[in-house]
Parts: sequence; C-alpha cells; structure tokens
Amino acid sequence: MDIGKFPSSLLERLLLKPGVKDPRVLLGPGVGEDAAVIDLGETLLVAKSDPITFATDRIGWYAVQVNANDIACTGGTPRWFLATLLVPESFTEDQAEELYTQVLDACTAIDVTLIGGHSEVTYGIDRPIVSGTMLGEVARDRLVRTGGAQDGDSIVVTKGIAIEGTALLARERADDLRKAGVSDDTITLSAELLINPGISVLIDARIACTNAQIHSMHDVTEGGLITGLREIAAASGLGLAVEEGSMPILESTAAVCQALDLDPLGLLASGALLITLPSSDVPSLLYSLEKRGIDCWEIGMMMAPEEGLVYISREGEVELPQFSRDELARYFSRTSA
Repeated sequence: MDIGKFPSSLLERLLLKPGVKDPRVLLGPGVGEDAAVIDLGETLLVAKSDPITFATDRIGWYAVQVNANDIACTGGTPRWFLATLLVPESFTEDQAEELYTQVLDACTAIDVTLIGGHSEVTYGIDRPIVSGTMLGEVARDRLVRTGGAQDGDSIVVTKGIAIEGTALLARERADDLRKAGVSDDTITLSAELLINPGISVLIDARIACTNAQIHSMHDVTEGGLITGLREIAAASGLGLAVEEGSMPILESTAAVCQALDLDPLGLLASGALLITLPSSDVPSLLYSLEKRGIDCWEIGMMMAPEEGLVYISREGEVELPQFSRDELARYFSRTSA
C-alpha cells in the first residue's frame, strides 16, 4: 500500500466488522469521527490516539497538538496525555531528553497532564516516532460529532489552507524548495506557519461552541480540506457544495505547492477547523472569531445526500475532487523512491 492513511475503501470495510459491544461507548470508530466518546455520566470521557510520522522537527510538540485538536472538535477539553516514544538506535540520551521535554512543555502550555505512556529504542527505524493518546471530557449536552452536520448548514473554515503541510515541507524539505525556485523568505515564512497562526484549533473550537449553535466540527488533517469535507459529508450522510473561489489558500502554500507540483486542497492542513452551523449563526461566529484575530471564511453549505458532492469551479459545477492519499505523502514517496 502507499504511504499515508489506509485507503478509504479499506477503512470502511474494516469498520463494518463488529467490534463495539459496550453500550457505554456513545461514539466509536467511524469514518471522519475525530475521537471516541464514553458515557461516564453527566461528564463524558473523550479519547483520541494519533501518531506523528511525517515530521522530525518538534515531533513531541506536534503529537500533543494534533491529539488535543481532535478532543476540541467534540466540544471537549483535553485533560490527560499518554505518549509512546519510539527512537532509533542512533539516538542519544540528550536527544531523548529533548523529545520528552517537548511533550511535557506542550502539555503544560495547554493545561494537560502527562500521565504515562512508553519509551524505547526501537530496531529498524531511522527517525523518532511519537504516538499519543489524549483523554478529555465534555458535558453531555455539549457534545459535537463530525457526523452531526444538518441539511442546509453553512460550512465555515478557519485560518486557511494548508498550514501544517506547508510548514512541514519548509522544515523538512527546504533544499527541495530552493532547487524548485522558492525564495528563502517564502521558505522562512512557510516554516513559521507552524507557530503563527499555528496548528492548534483549541481556541477556534472554544469560540465556536460559545458563540454559535454548532452542529459539526472537524480538524482538517491528512488528505487536506477536500478530504475533511468528504469526511463530514460521509459521517453525516449528506451532500455538500463548496466554491473554489472561497477556498482560503495561503499565499505561501500556493507558492510551495506550485513549485513542487502539489494540490493545496489535498495537503495536510492541521490548524484549519471546519465548522457546520445554521446560516443564521454565521455572522455571529465570523465576528467572534475575527475579534480574536482568527481569520475565517464561509465556503459552502451542506445539502441533501441526493444532491451529491459539488465543487463550484471557475468552469462550472463538477464533482468534488478526491485524493487517494495526502499530497505530502505522495511527494515524500516520489522523492524517496
């Protein structure tokens, strides 16, 4: 199989196998769902597990951010983190301590407690791999599901596309970008996207849940904006329509993708939050986000399933594109072959 997530067809087939029998599991495995939810009474436990495999720079910090994001997308608050640190035989004790410190500092910054995990020197790998499990909590009446979108909802996205993929390419493949004609200034700006506006959506999600009636939230990760939209539609059993002209592609992303022949709409995009909500609540949401300095755009609407997945391009209406894997994974495979 190709590098990246399991193909959607395989994942869907695997998820059809019976697995969840405990009635306390309110939300289990499902295409597009960001986390599992377990019934513990009035307060629900939210659980998420995700590895970091593409990055090497600040990998411990990454692991905390991406797992916290998925808790936030349920309307919950991240509380406890477990980290599995796998490092190659070439790693030094100083490097191991730096990796652990990254995890600890990232947890402290968002008021999360590091409660355990595992660490080892692992045979057969040439770079560190961090897998994290984040636990959080959400009040029963505040739970948000990816599959909660409703027919007629407006679709809003925050910050812009594609923050994480652009930053990773600048940090991991700067020489490739220079050879492709990208200026050092653009590479520097791209690398800094990791911090500003950053890949966390904790504040975005908190503002959304406080200032509007939110039906669905989804962190835009592997497969980019297009895959995120497809996952919301699949999880909700709906169609949707989005406009090409409303897609907020960051200037540095456009430059990096053009140089490397990548499509920004299929590029890893943590930092952008997809939100669906009644159209009447959109002005309040946009105002609240922008007041906190978070850029945001209304890009389309959810529709009845028979309407399909519509992409309104400059040439007319076509079917929403599909990416078999993330553009970052495709590029890494192409350049390492």
